[in-house]
Amino acid sequence: SFVNCKIRVTSDFFLFFNIYRTDNLEFNIMMSTEVIVAFITGIVGPLLVLFIKNRMDRNKKPDIVKEALQVGELIMSKIEHIKDEFHADRVWIMQFHNGGHFYPTGKSIAKFSFIYEVVSMGTNSIQMNFQNIPVNLFSRSINQLLENDIIEIADFKDETISTYGLKYIAEDTGCKSGYLFAIKTLDDKFIGVLGLDFTKNQTTLDMESVNHISNHAASIGGVLMNHLNK
Repeated sequence: SFVNCKIRVTSDFFLFFNIYRTDNLEFNIMMSTEVIVAFITGIVGPLLVLFIKNRMDRNKKPDIVKEALQVGELIMSKIEHIKDEFHADRVWIMQFHNGGHFYPTGKSIAKFSFIYEVVSMGTNSIQMNFQNIPVNLFSRSINQLLENDIIEIADFKDETISTYGLKYIAEDTGCKSGYLFAIKTLDDKFIGVLGLDFTKNQTTLDMESVNHISNHAASIGGVLMNHLNK
């Protein structure tokens, strides 16, 4: 006949097994001891190690600094590739974030900052000029991106082209042509902007190039959202 045995490994983890019983009591005790020792050594031990490791992995907090650096490296590589592929002089990514609170309601103030930027040789960086900027200061351009995803300004000096309030910024930063792409999540949340600036030459991008950059913006949105959700 068989004897049902149960070993308690942790407070909520048990192992069950059977031991064959004979009429010889001494033999039963010896066999039971040997089986239990072998069982613990060969099966329970490795399972317990695996169980504890899984518990520790679940409880382990992410290293936010390491994670941010890894995401930053990936994003910088992507926008460097965009700069080279489309011969842009400056490529940047702006992200929305909270920044202080209104008095007296305590409601968060929506702001944005340039988080990533790459520039070509001889082109000035503008990243530090755009930190903690209230969204309402650029409401025209941001609304356009929210509703239509893209702003194309092939020539900032062309009076027939709508610049959505960005002309004075272009003058200050030496931008001759600019292309902005909304960065959105899969569920259509607007989380940032991918921008390409051309400072050396006026540049007109064809539809194929615009669509290609839109795909890059979507890919970047996936990376950023995955990072923000962790």
